[in-house]
Amino acid sequence: MNLFIINDGRIMSKLIMVSNRLPTITAKKNGTLTFKRSAGGLATGLASFYKQYESVWIGWPGMISEDITGEEKEQIEQTLLKDRCYPVFLSKEEFENYYYGFCNKTIWPLFHYFPLYTTFNKEHYESYVKVNRLFCDEVLKIAEQGDTIWVHDYQLLLLPKMIRERMPEASIGFFLHIPFPSSEVFRLLPWRNELLAGIMGANVAGFHTYNYVKHFLNSARYIFGYDHDVGRITMENHLLKVDAFPMGIDYARFADAACSKEVKKEAEKIRAKLDGKKIILSIDRLDYTKGIAQRLEAFDLFLDMYPEYKGVVTLLLVAVPSRTGIDNYMLLKKQLDELIGRINGKHGSIGWVPIWYFYRGFPFKELIALYSVADVALVTPLRDGMNLIAKEYIASKINATGVLILSETAGAVKELGEALVINPNNKEQIAQSIHCALTMSKSDQLERNVPMQKRLLRYNVTRWANDFMEKLSQIRQAELALKTKKITPLRAGDLLNHYSSSSKRLIFLDYDGTLVDFKSTPSAATPDKDLISILGQLCSDTRNELVIISGRDRESLEKWFGKLDIGLVAEHGAWVRERNKNWKLIGPLTSDWKAHIRPLLEVYVDRTPGSLIEEKTFSLVWHYRKVDPELAGVRVSEMTDALLSLTVNRNLDILEGNKVLEIKKMDINKGNAARRWILKKNWDFMFGIGDDWTDEDLFKQLPEYAYSIKVGMAASCAKFNIESVSDVRALLSGMVSISNREVLCID
Repeated sequence: MNLFIINDGRIMSKLIMVSNRLPTITAKKNGTLTFKRSAGGLATGLASFYKQYESVWIGWPGMISEDITGEEKEQIEQTLLKDRCYPVFLSKEEFENYYYGFCNKTIWPLFHYFPLYTTFNKEHYESYVKVNRLFCDEVLKIAEQGDTIWVHDYQLLLLPKMIRERMPEASIGFFLHIPFPSSEVFRLLPWRNELLAGIMGANVAGFHTYNYVKHFLNSARYIFGYDHDVGRITMENHLLKVDAFPMGIDYARFADAACSKEVKKEAEKIRAKLDGKKIILSIDRLDYTKGIAQRLEAFDLFLDMYPEYKGVVTLLLVAVPSRTGIDNYMLLKKQLDELIGRINGKHGSIGWVPIWYFYRGFPFKELIALYSVADVALVTPLRDGMNLIAKEYIASKINATGVLILSETAGAVKELGEALVINPNNKEQIAQSIHCALTMSKSDQLERNVPMQKRLLRYNVTRWANDFMEKLSQIRQAELALKTKKITPLRAGDLLNHYSSSSKRLIFLDYDGTLVDFKSTPSAATPDKDLISILGQLCSDTRNELVIISGRDRESLEKWFGKLDIGLVAEHGAWVRERNKNWKLIGPLTSDWKAHIRPLLEVYVDRTPGSLIEEKTFSLVWHYRKVDPELAGVRVSEMTDALLSLTVNRNLDILEGNKVLEIKKMDINKGNAARRWILKKNWDFMFGIGDDWTDEDLFKQLPEYAYSIKVGMAASCAKFNIESVSDVRALLSGMVSISNREVLCID
């Protein structure tokens, strides 16, 4: 996919990558600035992709502002600019509260299902907001119309919305590299609404697995009431697609390195030092989510269960220092030191140490050498968004044996199903899997590894990134297609000019979701004084025929609007009331069918807490706005299936609306009701507006010259879209102003 269009040598659009840390980071050594490649998984994974495009990268450069002079700051900026990187400088206090505070004491533990490790500190959150704003400021200094902005990870959850608010037409992607927790866990956050809304400012929100996608969509439904259509959510002013994109690795880099002479030479040195012993490899950042302590205890149990392997096998444990300033990590380091000492003391002998412990990282070639010599890779995190180490190990085993033992709670397990999959808390299962791995035949090992290698080769990091960008391009095209129908100020001006020059005007207005906020509950969505004033002034213009056409019952409409000189349509067209006339029933309708349907609805009310039945003259409505969203989805599906068998040959429609399921006669609809007014006169201005599927029948009945308008971003047969209820009222207020001005001119 070609993201960027070049015309006469000028770049028309670019990719702006935004992450907490830049791929090139700075440090000071003996008073001199140094620049090196970041060891972070994100920077490593995306570095090759990023350099293929006309792109820039925004992030923290690795040093706090107090540690550098103004001259050094300028040097950092100029040096990083050569790599197309733009630094965001943070003070010590900002970094402490934002990164070590909110990111790593709140989001990280909670999203990894460690609520007992989670702190909820308001000062930390406020700093998190401030830093996200600093990132937003830097993005907007660089971003231009047509650019694509790709925001990464949990440190910047608020950023997509912040950018959207200041650059509404931006193309924004967001990817979360850690798990997204279940809605029950996510809702523990005091700032859950803000963080969720932040992510939902994007056009595409990507996660490693479909489980995380499901959790996110459930949270969007529970917290904000948003339903989705195959992962697509229609927001007030943009579309959001939520999907799974399992992150790949630079497969060729690992596979080629494993075959290089330098790595083979390094691997021979390691084998020589271990004197032919079987090698189990464990590599992780030092983090409580990685299950390192449980892994060591399982290895201890393995040696107890299979004593014949004493002196035969060695565990190489690599724990890369991480977040050394946080108490939980310091305690973990102490726990591991003691545990390793105990196991080595318990099982070791002269000439054999069961565990070789390295509290440091390794250069790339030495890392690949470790992958190459390892007979078993033990990757058993308690919770992990993906875990690229598992993929790197398999990629380094070209035409070579080796067994991957992988936790079922790592995101990578969805792609590496041929591995020995274990429960990271089941020490006996891990011990048995180690024995299985060490005794597995070479042919079985290759049979498992080859399919995984082919999969990783096909879906490498570049393919992952391109898939994400392709999805972002698709959703933006769909959004732009809808926005081409948007009521812009220019179109609103044309509409109002047409209104002004007309003398016979017919105006159809839906009620819920059009004149009042659709998120209001059925009992609370009563018209306010401003709305009554707007409608009153519109109907006082003798050139206007105003009709409110709603699914509400006639009693409610009569109570709210009976004193206005307007037409009313109730129950989607079953009842009509023309100006200065009584309510009339459209056609010979019966309601004897209700006796057959009502008992079923009553059963579902009893089984579904929060639901209720509304009985209209010629329809029954099952409301489930207050029902648990996940349960509601199940009940709607069950009830629809059950109703289909009861409504056969009864000329009944089963209609699913905004948190309602309605059963009514097929020939009752807003379009048929509207015809009563449409055929009255040769109108020279006609206007119809609504927000849901019941209004589509109205739009279809309006003639070609009419203004049909859909409220919201959803697809519709209406000619135009308008964003919100407030925009509808603003448009109607414009009509009122014209009518009032014309009355003054006549006077």
